[in-house]
Amino acid sequence: MHDIKLIRDNPQAFDEALARRGLPPSAARILEHDQRRRAAQTAFQEAQSRRNEVSRQVGVVKKQGGDAQALMEEVAALKDRIAAAEAGERDAAQAIDRLLLAIPNLPAEDVPDGPDETANVELRRVGTPRQFDFEPLQHDAIGAKLGMMDFEAAAKLSGARFVVLKDKLARLERALGAFMLDLQTGEHGYQEVNPPLLVRDDPLYGTGQLPKFGEDLFRVNTGHWLIPTAEVPLTNLVYGDLLDEARLPIRMTAQTPCFRSEAGAAGKDTRGMIRMHQFTKVELVSIAHPDQSAEEHERMTACAEEVLKRLGLPYRVIVLCTGDMGFSSRKTYDIEVWLPAQNTYREISSCSNCGDFQARRMNARFRPAGGKNTRFVHTLNGSGLAVGRTLVAVLENYQQADGSVVIPEVLRPYMRGEDVIRANV
Repeated sequence: MHDIKLIRDNPQAFDEALARRGLPPSAARILEHDQRRRAAQTAFQEAQSRRNEVSRQVGVVKKQGGDAQALMEEVAALKDRIAAAEAGERDAAQAIDRLLLAIPNLPAEDVPDGPDETANVELRRVGTPRQFDFEPLQHDAIGAKLGMMDFEAAAKLSGARFVVLKDKLARLERALGAFMLDLQTGEHGYQEVNPPLLVRDDPLYGTGQLPKFGEDLFRVNTGHWLIPTAEVPLTNLVYGDLLDEARLPIRMTAQTPCFRSEAGAAGKDTRGMIRMHQFTKVELVSIAHPDQSAEEHERMTACAEEVLKRLGLPYRVIVLCTGDMGFSSRKTYDIEVWLPAQNTYREISSCSNCGDFQARRMNARFRPAGGKNTRFVHTLNGSGLAVGRTLVAVLENYQQADGSVVIPEVLRPYMRGEDVIRANV
């Protein structure tokens, strides 16, 4: 959500920021409804004041034994004017909300301009891709040879974009999630949370999935929605709250299943586990002081990177351009892991600073120490990491010529000390 006062004060700057996202100007339409709302507010206040005055006169005239009929008729007419003004204000406010709810966050000044992913800027590369002395297989072929990754069985149960993991690959996925949670809670200061997987409409409006992206979600017949990411319930834990400044930053993490319809992904990544309807992710969320959110963004990104460093997986970090950022983000870093069979880097985490955009939609504020006024918090979220895609990266980077997969050293305590996954004989 956007600050209507800032749009009033500088509509040109607002439209210029939208243009950086490739969007048409919107300030004039918003301000037209804003003027209508303010005019209705003025009419309400004037009619209310006049009604109070006339009502007082009615009492005086009646007390003096005079005829108050005309005054009483004016009071009745003023009631109608007040009701009309209230309706006009409500209608204008709803029109403003409809417009603002559909407009994405404005990009930070240091975000590179560009129409799409081709304009993203690489910041750094970490690790050296392994040189294979054999042709590396893609993860689904590795999983099939091991007999532990079954897309056909999943299709019988649920259709396309689902998978059944078995035996040691199922355990390896569990090990990855446990390792990520232990790292983020034990060393990086995130509090582990186990949130609901079903949410109502309000949390999805709060984080920006609704109203624009409902087709990307799964809705159940109770009216609830399956969460597309734990960002939704974690961030909304401060929905409507007035926090003490001393509590900031609040850092939370959760491992949950995530559910996405992938409505706009027809034909994309149909092979393997890259783009699924159901997947597991460890999410990081920070509720931060506005003066510290840029620093918190860098910290969160480093926390996600550390997972890949510990696993020994090569990766790169890019900053997304204005045309490739998510709806609620003002600045996003993507972390992309190296997949040798595809000979490319693929996204495994997005870490976004949303500024006060989500906080305004959630009405999440804090009171500065010693101050009377309140301020909106800043919210940040990131994957730390997508567990399924991390499994993909481990399989491809640690595969051996005989079809076995070496288990990264940091995961071996979670795998009963085993160091290699081999096909069952």
